[in-house]
Amino acid sequence: MAGIPVRTQGGPQSYDVAEAITGGQLVEARDDSQVGVAAADSTTVLGVALNDAVTAASISTGVDANNVLNAAPLPTRAVVAKSGHEVALTYAADADFGQRLKAAAAGAVTPFVSGTDTDPALVVAICTEPAGVTVATKATGLARIL
Repeated sequence: MAGIPVRTQGGPQSYDVAEAITGGQLVEARDDSQVGVAAADSTTVLGVALNDAVTAASISTGVDANNVLNAAPLPTRAVVAKSGHEVALTYAADADFGQRLKAAAAGAVTPFVSGTDTDPALVVAICTEPAGVTVATKATGLARIL
């Protein structure tokens, strides 16, 4: 068989957005090959948005109330880090180093609890923040996307 072209080699991929997304949020698959902010317990998480993005319909090309023209609108595509990437995420609850994580509300992560969470498809990342994450002192920490 001849060589097979590789679409990506571990790098991020970009997607049109279904809603406004902030860099650092988990994103999930939506209709029309778009992505949106991942909901709690989502099983369709694709990865983590690396940039802010807005829908094409929300971009205004006019002048605002202060007569300022926005010549640099936010992009309409989100660049998404996928499996194997280590990124800083917002944690909704404390997590230990090495603990499995699942999607929480607003594109954050929270620990996957064995016995309570029964669907392994919920696991989207592993906490790689040394010494874990304590939300009361710092709600962000490193995680490796699975």
